Amino acid sequence: MNIKYISCTLLMIFCLSIGSLGDTSAVEVINWRSYEEGLVVSKVEKKKVFLHFYADWCVYCGKMAKETFQNPAVISYLNDNFIPVRVDTDREPGTAGKYGVNGLPSTWFLTEMGEAIGTIPGFIPPDQLLSMLKEVNGLNTGS
Repeated sequence: MNIKYISCTLLMIFCLSIGSLGDTSAVEVINWRSYEEGLVVSKVEKKKVFLHFYADWCVYCGKMAKETFQNPAVISYLNDNFIPVRVDTDREPGTAGKYGVNGLPSTWFLTEMGEAIGTIPGFIPPDQLLSMLKEVNGLNTGS
């Protein structure tokens, strides 16, 4: 009787531990927002905007999505310190045109009021993007 009780208890503990593994192994993702929503939230939360232009057919956009935007340090820093916005240039050509986007990927940094701070064209590796994010976040943009 004691052995059955111990076996059942161990089995329950094992099952519960496997169930909880799913919760802790969930990968954090970037909290992307639409362009319009991002600009509003930026003003309310008083955070700078990280604006990323991409297209599904763009090879380097896909590379950036898989490498740079899957990096845990990049994800954490972006979510904590910026309002991340993604714009698909095929679906929102007007927004891309407003920023004069000619090549992809194209990354912009905006102030809390939506004014351009600067732009970086092309693929950005995770370590370089993290350095840029820290640099831009430290800028006093007068807001």
